[in-house]
Amino acid sequence: MKVVDVAEFYAERGGGVKTYLNAEIAFGARHGHEIVVVAPGAETRTDPRDGGRVVWVKSPPTPDPRYRTFWRSAPVFKVLDRERPDIVVGSSPWIGGRIVAKWRGRSRKVMFMHQDPVAAYGYSLLGRKLRHDRVDRLFAWYWCLLRRLTNRYDLTIVGSQWFAARLATFGFREPKVVPLGIDKSLFLSAKRDPARRSDLLARCGATPDATLFLAVSRHHPEKRLDLVIDAFAALNAGGGHGLVIVGDGPIRRRIERRAARVPGVHVMGFVPDREAMASILASADYFVHGGAFEPFGLAVAEAMCAGLPMVVPETGGAGELAQPSFSETYPPNGVADCAEAMRRLMARDRSQLVDACRAAAREQVFAADDHFLRLFEAYAELLGRAPAPAPASAPAPATGKPGA
Repeated sequence: MKVVDVAEFYAERGGGVKTYLNAEIAFGARHGHEIVVVAPGAETRTDPRDGGRVVWVKSPPTPDPRYRTFWRSAPVFKVLDRERPDIVVGSSPWIGGRIVAKWRGRSRKVMFMHQDPVAAYGYSLLGRKLRHDRVDRLFAWYWCLLRRLTNRYDLTIVGSQWFAARLATFGFREPKVVPLGIDKSLFLSAKRDPARRSDLLARCGATPDATLFLAVSRHHPEKRLDLVIDAFAALNAGGGHGLVIVGDGPIRRRIERRAARVPGVHVMGFVPDREAMASILASADYFVHGGAFEPFGLAVAEAMCAGLPMVVPETGGAGELAQPSFSETYPPNGVADCAEAMRRLMARDRSQLVDACRAAAREQVFAADDHFLRLFEAYAELLGRAPAPAPASAPAPATGKPGA
């Protein structure tokens, strides 16, 4: 099978989308599928990548210097006409998704919704002053446009039951739920390193006996890192705790300025070494997350596999993954609620939380290959081909929790 993914958020220094698509390319090479990623770049060129290819289309930059954006349809059409894939995927509802929808090739079209645009931008801009249902009503025009866009595709795929239910609320054709997966052989609690933990606490200006919280997130308003920092400030009024924030993004300077005003917070930046990232996760004591409306929550899944008890919002993909046995949840936008959830988690037996977290990860979190096997099964069904059977070892999809 040949799949071309038009991915406008794929970049050399990108985060989750790059990690995801690189894993898909490698999976395709192992299973006899040809994967081609079409992405906006500084120049037009083609790079081999783990048995697949990345076709860069010269495109203008965005305010985030790591990324560029498609500007014209014709260069992307030219690539799609040449590649003639079985499946063409639109990886975003923005320009790339609209380009794929307009292309007149005979390939079957799949929209993979990696983001909730109204939550990412509308809630971020207006959610502190307006109820979320009010924001959704204000963006009814956009929901209508997005619904029309997805109706031009043969199939829409989402990563969680929560997001599928949210789309159904706005009248979308029923999407296919394919929970995302991670490298479960990489993220392990056994990689906990006391020396690394002491180093991270030292960066926070804390002593080795302090409690270490970790946040891993792209620096974007939708991730609500400001809420995490403010909640930690309330928790750490008397000292004795540290918070390390891993990640990068368009508002990093704003996050750094806010963090500089709070004792015990260290903004670490992006960690490209995945082994180092796995060790950092396992070496923290607790994970804290601000993204309340993510369609899945890859960072949360990785933290689970690393045996890291967590404080996460009660909604979105993060809330769907969290279970009372190893986590505490809080309502979106609740700084005081988040701080109190952190206190509740710290008051519990950490060894029991870690055991429960690891057990839940075995049952709930897909390995990357399990995810891609189900994804290509969906593609095969769309093409009218007999799908390969899913592996018996894969966990059942989460049942989901009510959304906001």
